[in-house]
Amino acid sequence: MGGKKKAEKEKPLDKMTVKELRELAKESTDLMGVYGMNKPELISGIKKARGIVEEVAAKSSSTVREIKKKMRELKVVQAAAVGEDNLRMVRIYKKKINRLKKQTRRA
Repeated sequence: MGGKKKAEKEKPLDKMTVKELRELAKESTDLMGVYGMNKPELISGIKKARGIVEEVAAKSSSTVREIKKKMRELKVVQAAAVGEDNLRMVRIYKKKINRLKKQTRRA
């Protein structure tokens, strides 16, 4: 009986933690800034470096960063409406911001 162990099978990228993905990216790829990336960015970077084609989702949902950017832009416009005493537009922008907050919680 040999002392050979079965070759360890690598976990799927989706099942790995961010810490494991960062270590994998540092070791096996030439990705820069892995500590500033979040999990989806790490997975897509590793897949791109390995030549794995990603499946495009049928519904393209916005990322949390994009949604928060829209929220910041709306808050600036809302502040301008407050300065003009346009209460109708202030309420409209407040509703839009609240909808975007709900989207970030779902994402």
